Amino acid sequence: MEAADEVPELIPRNGAVLVASGDRLKWLAFDCPCRTGHRILVNLDASRVPSWRVTNQVSLTLKPSVDWRGRDRRCHYLIRRGRVVWVTNKRFVA
Repeated sequence: MEAADEVPELIPRNGAVLVASGDRLKWLAFDCPCRTGHRILVNLDASRVPSWRVTNQVSLTLKPSVDWRGRDRRCHYLIRRGRVVWVTNKRFVA
């Protein structure tokens, strides 16, 4: 896949999709772990701001944290070694 619009409509629960152009990662897509139905799409292209890095594709590790804000919700977490670590009150909660 090369474009963000090529992300499949259904992503398996606890799964993620990497979008690449050749060997360059461009996007990471997954459904938010809060389970309220919103899709997260993070930019992995370092030439664009903001951008994130996938440092482990097998046990997904993403840096920096994801901080999604909606009208009535904030979802702030890290993904480390395939696990979600929630951030609450500026502290990490496993």
